[in-house]
Amino acid sequence: MTKIDFGGVVEDVTTREEFSLEKAREILKPETVAILGYGVQGPGQALNLRDNGIDVIIGQREGGASWDKAVADGFVPGKTLLPIEEAARKGTVIQFLLSDAGQVATWPMVKKCLNDGDALYFSHGFSIVYKEQTGIIPPENVDVILVAPKGSGRTVRTNFLDGSGINSSYAIHQDATGRARERTIALGIAIGSGYLFPTTFQSEVYSDLTGERGVLIGCLAGVMEAQYNLLREHGHSPSEAFNETVEELTQSLIRLVGENGMDWMMANCSTTAQRGALDWAPRFRDAVKPVFDELYEKVTSGAETKRVLEKNSAPDYREKLEKELDAIHTSEMWTAGRAVRALRPENQTS
Repeated sequence: MTKIDFGGVVEDVTTREEFSLEKAREILKPETVAILGYGVQGPGQALNLRDNGIDVIIGQREGGASWDKAVADGFVPGKTLLPIEEAARKGTVIQFLLSDAGQVATWPMVKKCLNDGDALYFSHGFSIVYKEQTGIIPPENVDVILVAPKGSGRTVRTNFLDGSGINSSYAIHQDATGRARERTIALGIAIGSGYLFPTTFQSEVYSDLTGERGVLIGCLAGVMEAQYNLLREHGHSPSEAFNETVEELTQSLIRLVGENGMDWMMANCSTTAQRGALDWAPRFRDAVKPVFDELYEKVTSGAETKRVLEKNSAPDYREKLEKELDAIHTSEMWTAGRAVRALRPENQTS
């Protein structure tokens, strides 16, 4: 492992240079990796593993859109694309990548398919940490491991294809074989991780649930909407409001932040923008702190996961979800966004 100083806190990380793909292939050579679920994380991880020479099979409910997607991606029904139970029986590494609610529903069947020395792999700590709600308690004779890419399943694949990789956390909940760590790191490298940093199942799920409800999606969406609506209320056009709220952020500023950091951005913007940002950043920080405190408490207490499982398991969940998503899709803000994106130079036809 490599020791990295993160602002005075030293952490151990594992890079592709010190744990090579060749080493990962050697460790995984006797394994059959069964990926259960071909929805969000499944495709990216499966395709990267396959491209890296790992023996991969997919377990997916037949007849749905995800089954058809797996076929389109080159997995062969009856050979490398199987019903969930059959894939689980054949795998020595079971990558449990169904939705959290899907994991709860299929766990009794999957548990029966686990053999002595198998590895049960997660990309989210949800099912293990909230076992009182999910009922997912693995048998003692299997490794229970986690590799959690810090990005969407789509990014796992696109970053792999462009050679950049994606950072991932990893954890070992149960080491039944004495080989859990090397299996975990090998799988992390083989799915295309740029580097891996250690965590625990609990720490991963607490940070992940907070992050996706906070800065990564929920907070970002809410703050964007608040600023857009404010500008529109004061007479600014949809184009102006959207450009000042979203387009400039996503097409320019956030890329520079990603490359150089917010400290660099603060030091390199106009003096007017700099003064305003320095003055107002603490105001926003202090204003949202109580919301984040409430969010983190709901995550750690299990209240948030209880709501997720109840909502996502309801028989009419898909219908209600489509209505919620459609309300966002048809809102003026994101209708304006589609118009603005169409006007980008790369989308213009000559």
